[in-house]
Amino acid sequence: MSSKEEVVQLCKELRLPSIRKMVQEETEFKNPNQAFDILHQVLVQEKSDRFVRAKQNRIRTANFPQKKLLDELLMDALPEKAAQKLIHLKKLDFITEGQNVILTGSPGTGKTHISIGLGMEACLAGYRVFFATVPSLINQLKEFRSERTLRSFELKFEKYDLVIIDELGYISFDKEGAELLFTHLSLRAGRKSTIITSNLPFIKWNEIFQDQVLTAALTDRLTHKSHVLNMNGPSFRMRETEEWLKNETEPMVQN
Repeated sequence: MSSKEEVVQLCKELRLPSIRKMVQEETEFKNPNQAFDILHQVLVQEKSDRFVRAKQNRIRTANFPQKKLLDELLMDALPEKAAQKLIHLKKLDFITEGQNVILTGSPGTGKTHISIGLGMEACLAGYRVFFATVPSLINQLKEFRSERTLRSFELKFEKYDLVIIDELGYISFDKEGAELLFTHLSLRAGRKSTIITSNLPFIKWNEIFQDQVLTAALTDRLTHKSHVLNMNGPSFRMRETEEWLKNETEPMVQN
């Protein structure tokens, strides 16, 4: 077996597909120095490929419902103060400092887009991210409790660099759901970052949790040293619908 074939075989055994492909496509080595140069090139390529795959894997396991980027946002359409804060948040310092981000405001103003966009940025920067809507998370927690696997999930949940909880306030939940959500968000308070989007102001969160003491405690923990973005304003979706309807009703120009 030639040296080249041995390298190919080792690549198979070590599961290094990028190196194996590049070695297979390379011509016979003319001298040892060339061999070292080629091996250096393929190792650099493998490192680069693994870096890309790691990014893709973090985005996949984050469970985003859609891939949304911050660059796709119409910054001029955001509330002025929210746009200013977003410039700072894009640096992701809030993650290293274990701070929370809370976006509240009317539907269709970009809250979910911003949360996913920040989550995507975090994945690309090497952070582990978890995304869930409030209803889906509570359902998961109840299932884990019934299957007696809740503690295993808790250990993972508190270690994520960033957790994104979307749609707080759209659907109310029972006492068990409120207590489970409170417990798990409390696990991260002051240590790890959480992003929450809600269509309700803090004063109305009691309508969801239906427990004034629990609501007060949760609000206090989540808002401590957090970034709060007021997202009240006209709906992006409504403006897009109006623009679409306008274009649909415009008479066609005859040539």
